[in-house]
Amino acid sequence: MRLDRTWIERNIPHHGRMCLLDEVVEWDGRHIRCRSGTHRAADHPLRSRDRLGIACGIEYAAQAMAAHGALSGGVRAGEGAALARVDIASGASAVRSRPEAGFLASLRDVRMYALRLDDIEADLICDATLIAGDRGTALYNFTLTSETRTLLSGRATVVFDANQRMRI
Repeated sequence: MRLDRTWIERNIPHHGRMCLLDEVVEWDGRHIRCRSGTHRAADHPLRSRDRLGIACGIEYAAQAMAAHGALSGGVRAGEGAALARVDIASGASAVRSRPEAGFLASLRDVRMYALRLDDIEADLICDATLIAGDRGTALYNFTLTSETRTLLSGRATVVFDANQRMRI
């Protein structure tokens, strides 16, 4: 079932213009696919010198991973969709409310196949696939495409709800 931008903004740390995703197209316990057209916005918050560089695609992937973590209640490889406790109709999550912060702990094997995103006319599709993880951290492969063209790919380690994890 598709989830709209309103659901995304309620369940990941980014909101307003900094929420880059328009829709969760599909997801399960190991994978998420999101769609976005925000890369075409003249007032995109990541634009610099009137351009949106391809490296900004990593933020699209990170937000897709955050959405997957929200849907999965934090992820644990091998547990699949059984972790998901989200009321799709209301958008409410029985697992937790929107985390205050998360971060990318590492990026590996990042490959960029274009120079920029703002000159891509079609919507962006971001796929993230869980490789391993637990309720606090996860390793994902990600790919950003547009139509049949791959724009960016790589692997990321993410920490969900970092503020909660860093409290002593």
